[in-house]
Amino acid sequence: MEPISGDDQAAVRRRRRLSYQIRDSLRDLNSQLSSLSHQVSGQLELRATDLGCLELISRHGPLSPSALARRAGLHPATTTGILDRLERGGWIARERDPADRRGVVVRAVPSRSADVLRLYAGMNYSMDEICADYSADELELLAGFLRRTAEAGRAAADELASS
Repeated sequence: MEPISGDDQAAVRRRRRLSYQIRDSLRDLNSQLSSLSHQVSGQLELRATDLGCLELISRHGPLSPSALARRAGLHPATTTGILDRLERGGWIARERDPADRRGVVVRAVPSRSADVLRLYAGMNYSMDEICADYSADELELLAGFLRRTAEAGRAAADELASS
């Protein structure tokens, strides 16, 4: 086995350091986004978990309550309580599932989404400014990295949930 050259060792150390910085930055980003969501949920007089479920419904809906529970990693009974609160607040509507008339789906009420978007406007503006500093190829690379990172997080959460 050949010894590793000094240049190769330096490259390995640099790569390890950068990988650590990325993981550390992602943890910091998670904390900052959690703080932002906490502020938004407080402004909207929603619980943080309720806001998270509303986000999932807005992005992936209409969803059945069981599909929402799976996506959110919540017990179905917990999800029912969340949906009851969101419906009372006018955030969602329950409707018959067009594919299965016995089933129910929930959808976000479009007229209420402006309230949420207004509170995230500062962050959205900042993201637009940050993205403007990158080329289309760099943005494609970043989008792919973030998509793969989200998928890894989903897989890790699913693995923990099934153990």
